[in-house]
Amino acid sequence: MRLILLGAPGAGKGTQANFIKEKYNIPQISTGDMLRAAIKAGTEMGMAAKKVMDAGGLVSDDIMIGLVKDRLTEADCANGYLFDGFPRTIAQADAMKDNGINVDYVLEIDVPDASIIERMDGRRSHPASGRVYHVKFNPPKVEGKDDITGEDLVQRDDDKAETVKKRLDVYHNQTKVLLGYYNNWAQSGQAGAPKYRRIAGVGPVEEIRDAAFAALAE
Repeated sequence: MRLILLGAPGAGKGTQANFIKEKYNIPQISTGDMLRAAIKAGTEMGMAAKKVMDAGGLVSDDIMIGLVKDRLTEADCANGYLFDGFPRTIAQADAMKDNGINVDYVLEIDVPDASIIERMDGRRSHPASGRVYHVKFNPPKVEGKDDITGEDLVQRDDDKAETVKKRLDVYHNQTKVLLGYYNNWAQSGQAGAPKYRRIAGVGPVEEIRDAAFAALAE
């Protein structure tokens, strides 16, 4: 199973990625983790990336694709792999195609912006333990207080509505075009084209998981 997981920030990709990884026994390819590992290991690509990052620049698509190709040769990718957060742009998607990095499925988790904002903006966390609540879906017994310690809950800056809206704007401007890119490729009938599947990402986590598994079995 080789797949790309697409969806807006806050759509629940991380949660579903964990279910998919376990079911198919495949690793999640995170470009951030990959970069850190390559730099730590001192690989050629890792050193090239470090040089750019130390100078305050953005790592080029060529280096990122090189890192991805290196990563996919590792033993844990024998059964496949799951990309989450890559590619982010059409240029990266083209580079993957040009370098023969194949995928079987592109799975889109579709959640309306309003649902994402409600989901994120309602989160409250207990910093010391990492326990997370939601003012609507999973409220604490006492408003604003941790169930176990009684200490104050906080809202992370990343979860505030204005921050979430900005992240969604970036997604719509930069990454959403990938949905059309992969959908059109899937419908083209070309050799090597992935299957494109869209599932609704609203509702109980288990229902979304079952929908994802069903989509990947088609």
